[in-house]
Amino acid sequence: MNALQLQLEDLQQAFAHDPSPSFAERKERIERVIAMIDKYEENLCKVVHADFGNRHYVETRLTELAMVRQAAKYAIKHLKSWMKMRDISMPMHLKPSKAWVQAQPKGVVGIISPWNYPIQLALIPAISAIAAGNRVWLKLSERSPRTSGYLATIIGEFFHPLELCVTTGGEDVARDFSELAFDHLFFTGSTAIGKRVMRAAAENLTPLTLELGGKSPVVINQDANLADAATRIIYGKLINGGQTCVAPDYILIKHELIPELKNALVKAAETLFKDPSELTHPIDQEQLSRWQQLVSDATSKGAQVSPLLPESENRPFTPVILTQVAPHSLVMQEEVFGPILPIIGVSSQEDAIEFINSKDHPLSIYWFGKDKKALRHLISKTHSGSVTANDTLLQAGIEQIPFGGIGASGMGAYHGQAGFDTFSHFKPTLQVRGLLGIKAWMGSKLAHPPYNKTTERLLRWLS
Repeated sequence: MNALQLQLEDLQQAFAHDPSPSFAERKERIERVIAMIDKYEENLCKVVHADFGNRHYVETRLTELAMVRQAAKYAIKHLKSWMKMRDISMPMHLKPSKAWVQAQPKGVVGIISPWNYPIQLALIPAISAIAAGNRVWLKLSERSPRTSGYLATIIGEFFHPLELCVTTGGEDVARDFSELAFDHLFFTGSTAIGKRVMRAAAENLTPLTLELGGKSPVVINQDANLADAATRIIYGKLINGGQTCVAPDYILIKHELIPELKNALVKAAETLFKDPSELTHPIDQEQLSRWQQLVSDATSKGAQVSPLLPESENRPFTPVILTQVAPHSLVMQEEVFGPILPIIGVSSQEDAIEFINSKDHPLSIYWFGKDKKALRHLISKTHSGSVTANDTLLQAGIEQIPFGGIGASGMGAYHGQAGFDTFSHFKPTLQVRGLLGIKAWMGSKLAHPPYNKTTERLLRWLS
């Protein structure tokens, strides 16, 4: 803890020496992130593959490296406009006084990143924090040790540790890290760990962004194209082996449509992921055991299991559909975070909405159908971090769309300008001027005591 505290003090001193980096300095630092990814793309794919036991290089390029480049280039393109002062309209009685808001770096930002997307979930928030002018300190996940170690090495090649610092280590290091007095702390991970991070941050009144999980439901309207919906659901569910915070967690659909949907899901899975090398493995034995426990617990309580893919010795776990799932099953109480897809029968969309509202607010809701009125009704009657209609995952990869949760699925948002705003303090400034330069008509002067008829007239005018 002493070593961590000393490192924080060094970063704080570096920020104090240069508390407002120029556009050119911020841009150059973000460009170094792109250069780093470009130089070591192949090696990054290799270390991620090694951590998971199997993750196709295309998947890493698509879900990690391409997203980092996109975030960096978008920030560079828009950074000047984000940094501009934002004028505030003044009330008539205070004109010609002026007011504006200036985005100011917060200081030293701590980022605790997870293992499931170990590159982009570390570097994209870091890009946002750098764009806002902060010094950044990353705590990388111990469950993806090869990727974390390699990232620490190449970041050290491209960045001075007082610009972008990296720490690895286990749960004890993460706990001590979260207890430091950062100017902002950003955490991505489970809701349970998020609660611990929030308690630790509270000791220092550290501003906090929590990007947590959540059981993101899929609602299939009766007018949906089931074949198309199934394809998009399977892609969202099985990419990265289901180890995605915004993956579809379970499906709500009318009882009578379940058999047709099951067939469509199996067909989609066999089409998209017939090659075992293209299905990512569980990150470790602990994750595999958890998946097996979720299925075992569900079946012991009456659930029916249907494989999505044929069994293969090249897959440590066969993706499955679960039907007739008991509400008290673990798979319906916890975020699945794996290739297990429960299907819950409902009588109507109102029943689906009631089911969603009986649980914690999810990170995303996915809706499939054509009835715009039904979609608007779902949006107005539920709370979630986001809603996506007729696709999955896509909202998380668009820099223009803020990404974040609500309630148990998180607080705060990032990506694009939302990320810049998260890591900035918006300082309002009021410059008081008198009408025609007359000090008697300047700012609060007319309200000063002793109170008289002029004060009374002012009150009547203001009201």
